[in-house]
Amino acid sequence: MTGPTPPPVEPPLPPAFYAHPAMLRRTALRDWWTLLHPPYTLWHLSYVVIGACLATRVDVARLVAAVIAFLLAVGIGAHALDELHGRPLRTTIPTATLIAAAVGGLGGAVALGIVGIGRVGAGLGVFIVVGVVLAVGYNLELLGGRLHTDVVFALSWGAFPLLTGSYAQQGRITPAAVVGAVFAYFLSRAQRHLSTPARALRRTTRHVQGTVVHTDGTRTDLNRATLLTPIEAALRSLTWGTVALAAALAVARLTHTR
Repeated sequence: MTGPTPPPVEPPLPPAFYAHPAMLRRTALRDWWTLLHPPYTLWHLSYVVIGACLATRVDVARLVAAVIAFLLAVGIGAHALDELHGRPLRTTIPTATLIAAAVGGLGGAVALGIVGIGRVGAGLGVFIVVGVVLAVGYNLELLGGRLHTDVVFALSWGAFPLLTGSYAQQGRITPAAVVGAVFAYFLSRAQRHLSTPARALRRTTRHVQGTVVHTDGTRTDLNRATLLTPIEAALRSLTWGTVALAAALAVARLTHTR
């Protein structure tokens, strides 16, 4: 007698919905595109813009500097550190290159922050130190992974960019910025609640088997695609909705400033 037939193993999926775009034919370009997490990077840079626009007056130079600093620190530095820790995106970028990207990204952000201290005030130094600690501690899962939690993610990638963007404008934390940080925290928690199962389905799931029986008797077979589609559609919508909100606030504030 033969045993039960093992479930089929579904073909592997890209590590993220934005990974390996068809428009980029060269493997190196695809790897870098995947590493930079373009949708999520834009999402978190939007928090910087939203925070800046909550200030009483928007200084364009400070806003641009803050966005560039977070692009270097998060878009490049933090994501390079994350890939160094276990290669979750399965890129072929050499380890030495990832280390250089992490050091260069974080170093460039720190350099911009030090320049900004002269204009904003010494308090900006606290944000610089906290930012480096969060980027390194979260992505390398230091302290036994105590910094690699949903709460720390929401604080680091949601509330912190918004507060920093606001503080860089006026050298103080305002009540509006605190409320805005609460918004960014919970929106980032929502992102995490969606992205965690999506990553699991793409990176660590071999097969999904099951059936949904509807009240009218019809059935829907379950597979990775049926589970991923609504999750990643929500992530795309949240990404572009947050970017659009940041753009709308920037246009409104900068037009009013002029």
